[in-house]
Amino acid sequence: MARRSTTPPPPASGEDLTIRPATLADVAGVIALDAEVTGLRKAAYWHDMFERFGTRRRDQRFFLVAGEPQRIDGFIIGEVRAWEFGSPPSGWIFAVQVRPRLRVRGLGARLFAAVCARFRAADVERVRTMVARDNRVVHAFFRSQGMMAGPFIELEMRLD
Repeated sequence: MARRSTTPPPPASGEDLTIRPATLADVAGVIALDAEVTGLRKAAYWHDMFERFGTRRRDQRFFLVAGEPQRIDGFIIGEVRAWEFGSPPSGWIFAVQVRPRLRVRGLGARLFAAVCARFRAADVERVRTMVARDNRVVHAFFRSQGMMAGPFIELEMRLD
């Protein structure tokens, strides 16, 4: 016999959700949403992200959520970073996630716009992120927001 969910269904559109700064009560919902999408439960990671981006230097670091503490339907995390590799201060997005059944309904775009508004308020003129080459969903999302290749090239090497 299937169990019925006691969680109310999400709104039909991302337009109905309020975007706000994350609270400690939201972290469990962020963990659950990320686990639903990635298949990995990373509780310590998300608690650390909240501590770093949700509690300190809130004029430069932003951890925004959409939904209720019991059910987070989307989140975005970013910060203003200055002068790395000769770059003027820029907004950097480190994470963005929207519940799969709510994608392509505007919630991701609203989260992106909300963090960009905070970057503008912090007097930066550019927003940046990194995307895995094979992550077509996230790449397409950022391109749909007007992002394109920037002036830096990521380099790496194996340490084994």
